[in-house]
Amino acid sequence: MILLPILAVVLAVCIDFAFGDPKNKFHPTVWVGTIIGKLVPFSRGHSTRTEKLWGVVLTISITTLVAIVLYFLNHGLGAINSIANFSYEDELIVLIFSVLISGVLLKTTIAIKGMENHAKLIVQSLSKDNLDDARTRLSMIVKRDTKNLDKQHIISGILESISENIVDGITGPIFYFTFFGLPGAFVYRTINTIDSMIGYKTDSFRNIGWFGANCDKILNYLPARITSLVMILAAMILRADWKHSLEIMRRDGSKTESPNAGYPMATLAGALGARFEKIDHYILGDGNTELTEDHFKSAIAIMKLTAILFCITFTIPMIVILSYFGLWLHA
Repeated sequence: MILLPILAVVLAVCIDFAFGDPKNKFHPTVWVGTIIGKLVPFSRGHSTRTEKLWGVVLTISITTLVAIVLYFLNHGLGAINSIANFSYEDELIVLIFSVLISGVLLKTTIAIKGMENHAKLIVQSLSKDNLDDARTRLSMIVKRDTKNLDKQHIISGILESISENIVDGITGPIFYFTFFGLPGAFVYRTINTIDSMIGYKTDSFRNIGWFGANCDKILNYLPARITSLVMILAAMILRADWKHSLEIMRRDGSKTESPNAGYPMATLAGALGARFEKIDHYILGDGNTELTEDHFKSAIAIMKLTAILFCITFTIPMIVILSYFGLWLHA
């Protein structure tokens, strides 16, 4: 039923806009993080080869577990929707039930309001000149040492995180939902969570996290680039500098160590006329104005509009095409 996945995506985005993330004890991503946290200690203290093997086992075992659970749920929803001899009223009830279940579950893989709320807390700390609190909060969402960052580099970190989150926490899960239903969205989010927890090039995680980090790079290759184009469209609609956004994306998108993260970051830097910098790693954009709260507000507007436009310009048309040819995996 073509309406089911389309309505599920719309519902998921609307729920997130309205309510944000559920409490940790009800959040599947937190459950996955807890499992990762319990398995990681068993992976440490071995030879390089053994730790890498543990990383492969950890990544595959967790994603397989998630995929199996979502497969059976997927299959159950599909079975309910395929039962024949329903009256019109019964079919409507089944559709509503399936959309609610699919939409709520899909919502747990995306984070729009959650990112906005966390970023707001950092901005509020900066407005009170509480740099220590801002640095601490920023450290929760970036892979860098924040202890000595000044105000400009903290704001840069916020804006970079917002742009990365557009892919990791919004369009990435929706992209894989588009092709593989709920199992696709959840497997993607699981890999992304593994990368965010252990995908560091430190002595503790270099070997354990290498496999998860590389899986994340592969999965994000297309979503990062498609999302950047949609961000440019969002910038155009919001009357930001979309031409400069396109220019900076093409010029600076490949400057980051990650083959994917640089594209949405450079796109946002260009749209805002800003300059993002991770000290001793990269500089994106060529803006020379001081970063302010206005840049943050504009970034949030671009993030939200990109989420909507991605569904309108990519997800819904693609689901329609796949459904027409009988290729869509039911939610």
